[in-house]
Amino acid sequence: MNFELSYIPERSVKPRDKGITMFMDKGLSVGEVKNFIDASGHLTDLVKFGFGTAYVTNDLERKLDMYREAGIRPYFGGTLFEAFYARQKVGDYIKLLDKFKLDLAEISDGSIIINHDEKCELIKSMSQDRTILSEVGSKDSGIMISPAKWIKMMSTELEAGSWKVIAEGREAGNVGVFRPNGTAHTMLINRIIAKVAPEKILWEAPQKNQQVWFIKLFGAEVNLGNIGQNDMIPLECLRLGLRGDTFFDFLPPDYAERLKQVNDEEEVEEEN
Repeated sequence: MNFELSYIPERSVKPRDKGITMFMDKGLSVGEVKNFIDASGHLTDLVKFGFGTAYVTNDLERKLDMYREAGIRPYFGGTLFEAFYARQKVGDYIKLLDKFKLDLAEISDGSIIINHDEKCELIKSMSQDRTILSEVGSKDSGIMISPAKWIKMMSTELEAGSWKVIAEGREAGNVGVFRPNGTAHTMLINRIIAKVAPEKILWEAPQKNQQVWFIKLFGAEVNLGNIGQNDMIPLECLRLGLRGDTFFDFLPPDYAERLKQVNDEEEVEEEN
């Protein structure tokens, strides 16, 4: 950091296993990637080429190399995996990952239905050669998944070899673990974390209020994803208590007493 400041929550350093921030690249140019890395590369652990953008984005190999050289692990969005799966081309998808030297891959079924045993077999097989992120939850707001099923799917996918399970939220943050208005499904999340270790979950949380909610619940080292291009530094400030939303969560332990003393003194002055 640029200077010293006490009572800042400790953050693990890259490459890290917790406190992960995943940025969503939805079609940046090479120049924009350079600017992003210059500004926020030190804060970024993973970059997802959102949905199927890897198919149409310019200078794909160059962008992948730029991210890797900056210490950021790139991967293709789960929707692209689903596009190959729906066409019975999983073998071709694995060849694609090899072609672009991707050591990280996402397996999801947010847009289509995959038998869960088969999904776990895919996780087990593909995790032999690369790190796997698997996503749980539907992109269709009309599909409701019970807390027990969320827990079972997350647990079995981790057992099958997933490094982290992604809790679906979409790029808009209005499905999965969120209600249509973007607020958290508190009961669902509490049920999940009672059975699944929170550090094994990467929460898709594109909206500021969602990021604040998770930081207040889990602290600075929560795993958050689907973060926008211009939200990386603001998010890190949320993690460190350097924005008003989390400012009072990371202050010296005697601050509350000092504040009370000041308030008491002001009340006395007003009475006089």
